[in-house]
Amino acid sequence: MSRTALRICPLCEATCGLTLTIDGDRVTSARGDREDIFSSGFICPKGAAFGELDGDPDRLSRPLVRRDGQLEEASWEEAFDAVAAGLRPLIESYGPDSVAVVLGNPTVHTLAGALYPPLLLGALRTRNLYTASTVDQMPKHVSSGLLFGDPFAIPVPDLDRTDHLLLIGANPLDSNGSLCTAPDFPGRLKALRRRGGTLTVIDPRRTRTAKLADRHVPVRPGTDALLLAALVQVLFAEDLVDLGVLEDCVDGVAEVRSVTADFTPEAVAVPCDVSADEIREMARELAAAPTAAVYGRVGSSTVEFGTIANWLVDVLNTLTGNLDRPGGAMFPLAATARAPRPAGPGKGFDLGRWHSRVSGHPEAKGELPLAALAEEIDTPGEAKVRAVIAVAANPVLSAPDGDRLDRALADAEFMVSVDPYLNETSRHAHVVLPPTRPSQTPHHDFVFNNFAVRNQARYSPPAVPLPEGRPDECEILARLVLCVSGMHGADPEAVDTLAIDSALGKAVADPHSPVYGRAPEELAAQLTGRTGAERRLDLMLRLGPYGDGFGAAVSDTDGDADPAGDGDGSGTDGLSLEKLLAHPHGIDLGPMAPRISQVLRTRSGKVELCPEPIAADVTRLHQALADRPAGLVLVGRRHLRSNNSWMHNVPALAGGSNRCTLQVHPQDAARLGLTHGGAARVKGDGGELEVPVEVTESVRAGVVSLPHGWGHNRPGTRLTVAAADAGANVNQLLDGSLLDPLSGTAVLNGFPVQVAPVG
Repeated sequence: MSRTALRICPLCEATCGLTLTIDGDRVTSARGDREDIFSSGFICPKGAAFGELDGDPDRLSRPLVRRDGQLEEASWEEAFDAVAAGLRPLIESYGPDSVAVVLGNPTVHTLAGALYPPLLLGALRTRNLYTASTVDQMPKHVSSGLLFGDPFAIPVPDLDRTDHLLLIGANPLDSNGSLCTAPDFPGRLKALRRRGGTLTVIDPRRTRTAKLADRHVPVRPGTDALLLAALVQVLFAEDLVDLGVLEDCVDGVAEVRSVTADFTPEAVAVPCDVSADEIREMARELAAAPTAAVYGRVGSSTVEFGTIANWLVDVLNTLTGNLDRPGGAMFPLAATARAPRPAGPGKGFDLGRWHSRVSGHPEAKGELPLAALAEEIDTPGEAKVRAVIAVAANPVLSAPDGDRLDRALADAEFMVSVDPYLNETSRHAHVVLPPTRPSQTPHHDFVFNNFAVRNQARYSPPAVPLPEGRPDECEILARLVLCVSGMHGADPEAVDTLAIDSALGKAVADPHSPVYGRAPEELAAQLTGRTGAERRLDLMLRLGPYGDGFGAAVSDTDGDADPAGDGDGSGTDGLSLEKLLAHPHGIDLGPMAPRISQVLRTRSGKVELCPEPIAADVTRLHQALADRPAGLVLVGRRHLRSNNSWMHNVPALAGGSNRCTLQVHPQDAARLGLTHGGAARVKGDGGELEVPVEVTESVRAGVVSLPHGWGHNRPGTRLTVAAADAGANVNQLLDGSLLDPLSGTAVLNGFPVQVAPVG
């Protein structure tokens, strides 16, 4: 007999609510949850394919252990014995930096991926941490860290109240949003237009988002920072700067004026291929709008000046008085965030606290560039990386020069991969630990609620029970923590107990905490939840900004007289896990509210609008004023039915528009002798590819586009559907040497290529 269950979709950043139909232990269909307080029934093709992804026959259900060079199925005990035996001797002989940890994009889409990697890193104490951030969003973290003192203090556009939205390098109609969690992003943009607002899209491709816009500016790829600097220059030159209520809490305005003075519309018009008049019109429209928000994403991050571009996005928000105000760019307040602390100076944010061994790349936010991982493994030396722990990561496809990394991982002394698939990266592992199916896992969006356009809290218990003896993803990662810490064999619940004890110990010692001075043991006894992970969630909710404070009075953080979301205006009982379980469609916590005084952690206690590292890097941007690309440049693109490399094995999401083709403008196709449906050879500094050609006017002349995440043609994988339509790995065109120097982010967009017809 079939039944239904609710589940928050973990397949992109929109976090839509799903209603699953389940027959036995099989998800037979998924539809939008109309009562979900955040998504209101919206669903995209990925969410609709949840059941097919959940039941993919290629998903691993048992661990694999390498024996005599071959990966073979093993018991869970054998697998963890092998992990401990492989890692501990290397750590004891060569130190913790001999082990690299690689965290992939899916870790931020799971409850376990948010809770346990910090404990793994704390137990291991390695400086060799690599994540998907340095092929995606690290420039935003660095610019936010330097501006606000906290790399996670990322302003998001107040989509539902803004009058003017300027998007640069973002295509939310296909991506569903990124660092801006907003179910039904398309509907929100259409609502902006209906209420008389303006949408401007700056993008070298005429994307689905660009087609919706009032103004589409097809800028030349890689010149985002030049164009944004010119908008800033116009604001100063025409006396349009107005900080509004932030006048007294912003430092460095005069310095910003000085460093952007040379970037006049006339100076950037030729390199950007945007007229000076249009640049001035955009700046004036931005300044004149009653409220406005500037939002930049992957296209403006994965370029040569990614950190400068992300900095200028928030410089524009600040100079127009739109930072931290309704309708502008605001700071969400998640239910599991730290409760707001008193305003005042903080520790600030530092770059380059250590450097990579081979090329000397500076760390950013505790991470080294993913592009440097291969050289850290294959370059001889005393401090080389000898072992790799990869959690939900496929860097052979996502990092530049995947062929070199492919070879390096094959030669690593030991590798463990936590992954549901035997893919291009996990095939090198000595042990593969497959997590449970999404339907069998609990879910709370620890990460994405920090970027949500409306404050809310939701929790999904497992929709399908686990078979007896099958550890869930939380237990797998907890046991991995025990393996690296020398406690292999201990009860994995001990990992959660230690985390809870540590968090409560800090809370009761903090004078600003609602539980200051209380006994940790008494508080721990009050926690609810079936598992250690649920008890940790309960702890974070109760000590969070909307929490019940373990019985303490709840403060009203947003002025709505209902911080607990009770609906009765009392706000006296606050959030807890029990309360979320009693509200299966979620609890609305209200719109974003101004709170910059709670956010700032700079040493000055103010917004430091012109941080020294960025001001110094602007010298490099001056040189770009004279650059003129001699030939074609390449950009990536997103597909609505895909998310990096993880969904190419789902038949319902394959084909159609989700294809690995080289998009070429008709003028360039005619000039180069390329034909629609024919094959082209694309050559970059790192290698060359053969790809099918798609002639289209959706990409501007002088630019070609190839999507990210393809290249499923390596032997030893078990990806039946993906291998049948392997595509080409665009990152193999790069040698990994071109990085944004401040963030270490690989330049994946706007790099030169040579294109010719095959044959």
